[in-house]
Amino acid sequence: MNARSSSALRKSTAQGKSATAKKPAKNAVKNVTKSATRNKAGKLPEWNLADLYSGIGAPEIARDLARMDTECVAFETDYKGRLAEHIAGEGGGSWLAEAVRRYEAIDDLAGRLGSYAGLAHAGDSVDPAITKFYGDVSERLTAASVHLLFFALELNRVDDAAIDHAMQTPELGHYRPWIEDLRKDKPYQLEDRVEQLFHEKSQSGYAAWNRLFDQTIAGLRFKVAGRELAIEPTLNLLQDRSPQKRKAAGQALAKTFKAHERTFALVTNTLAKDKEISDRWRGFADVADSRHLNNRVEREVVDALVSSVRAAYPRLSHRYYRLKASWFKQKKLAHWDRNAPLPFAATGSIAWPDARNMVLTAYRGFSPEMANIAERFFTDRWIDAPVRPGKAPGAFSHPTTPSAHPYVLMNYQGKPRDVMTLAHELGHGVHQVLAAKNGALMAPTPLTLAETASVFGEMLTFKRLLGETKSARQRQALLAGKVEDMINTVVRQIAFYSFERALHTERRNGELTAERIGEIWLSVQGESLGPAIDIRPGYENFWMYIPHFIHSPFYVYAYAFGDCLVNSLYAVYENAQSGFAERYLAMLSAGGTKHYSELLKPFGLDAKDPKFWDGGLSVIAGMIDELEGMN
Repeated sequence: MNARSSSALRKSTAQGKSATAKKPAKNAVKNVTKSATRNKAGKLPEWNLADLYSGIGAPEIARDLARMDTECVAFETDYKGRLAEHIAGEGGGSWLAEAVRRYEAIDDLAGRLGSYAGLAHAGDSVDPAITKFYGDVSERLTAASVHLLFFALELNRVDDAAIDHAMQTPELGHYRPWIEDLRKDKPYQLEDRVEQLFHEKSQSGYAAWNRLFDQTIAGLRFKVAGRELAIEPTLNLLQDRSPQKRKAAGQALAKTFKAHERTFALVTNTLAKDKEISDRWRGFADVADSRHLNNRVEREVVDALVSSVRAAYPRLSHRYYRLKASWFKQKKLAHWDRNAPLPFAATGSIAWPDARNMVLTAYRGFSPEMANIAERFFTDRWIDAPVRPGKAPGAFSHPTTPSAHPYVLMNYQGKPRDVMTLAHELGHGVHQVLAAKNGALMAPTPLTLAETASVFGEMLTFKRLLGETKSARQRQALLAGKVEDMINTVVRQIAFYSFERALHTERRNGELTAERIGEIWLSVQGESLGPAIDIRPGYENFWMYIPHFIHSPFYVYAYAFGDCLVNSLYAVYENAQSGFAERYLAMLSAGGTKHYSELLKPFGLDAKDPKFWDGGLSVIAGMIDELEGMN
């Protein structure tokens, strides 16, 4: 079902870049958290989740869970089986508007409970008490929301003419975008009891396999130079200046992944089969169609994006990695050197206050309002920045619910890329704050546009730093770093999408061994990375740690969509006379109330134009041109 139609059921995952994780002091989230962590980047903030609940044992949680149960049952009692009759009757629009308001209030309460449980679990995914709490809350929310399932299903069976007439009532007209989106799911919804079965079994089905993946990843240890490391610091070593450390990390990752390949293959096969069953019952023709529907984007638009990016591999990633190998005086780079810091890049760690200043200054130069919103994440403790054992993979900004505010999680280690990740996630955060006014049903943004604000925030920060850099060598390093990020965002994510398409398509004919999955992985990686990357033994299992494959199948193309879109959007900004910032913030404030094509129209952009994607990709190619001219 559409994420909006069942947003009360949404998992507490979030939009953001992926990496990997560790674990805080036992039960730290129960009183989250009075101390800040220090590392080489300086004192790092930890979030204060008390704006949601004071701790996992807070009596307010038990109260709100009980209230959730009561209100869901009451909602079902008051409305089930009555929608068609009342909507068609006198005052049907006002009657339905009251029902939708009640549904939205329940959704907001569920969002608060689910978000707190999910964020607590993200802070420590291996603490037994927190894990039990997360599982218990998830089960309670699923059980309660069974009583809400009828609403979307029954609403979609109401005659179009009756719905159109009811929406002439202003109070219901406010919810028109949500209702229209809901009705796009109509061809794919099933009989009520089948929907209920799918919903209830999700806790023992895909949700359980997701938890197994998270806990397995968090528990992995990698032996590097005699030390046992979690996955986050091990992956971080792939960006170390020491070639020996990069190689050791790459080999350690390969060894541990190999030891666990049967588990990851089982998780991947099971979830791909689970998705195939759902897709088949709902009538989706293509393996990615359910994602496209959820994103409110046409399949042909995504196909055009993928085709454009794949055709551009030779002039983007192949060309850049050949150039990078030459900087290291080699013909080829081993796969563990792909993200190695450049020989001429500045050394040293970027302290947290400096990272904060860099991002806020860039944001303020574009829009004081945008900077003021972003600053609240720092002053009000909406950010959790340290690397800890057991902490969730990577980085995200979770919107929680409109009656609260977003929270950002990242694993900050003082690298230039971490500054860009901060800019990225704060872009999400600003977007989520601005969209919250639309309410729980219409604040969520389809993933294709959800990445726009984050990538735009990165671009603002990058352009600011580039403009302030006087050294030719450091300008070259900054430019190369940005190209690498864009390749990781566009080329790598489209390769991920191609991998998923091949895997899910082949899974329809039976289980895939870990070896076969590895063959598919190597095929798409070889095509995307090009001949200048030497793929060594062990890399065939690097698909195992990518969380998007597990949590959000086919999510990944949204990154490429967002990056190419932002390249075009930024070109409009650079050529705009005035008023761009206002139009941009208005676009973010719309949340999910408008289709992406409608939101892009004020900027003169059309993603359905075949030339649109080539324009975004040419920005990356132009930066590589500039780098080649610096040699």
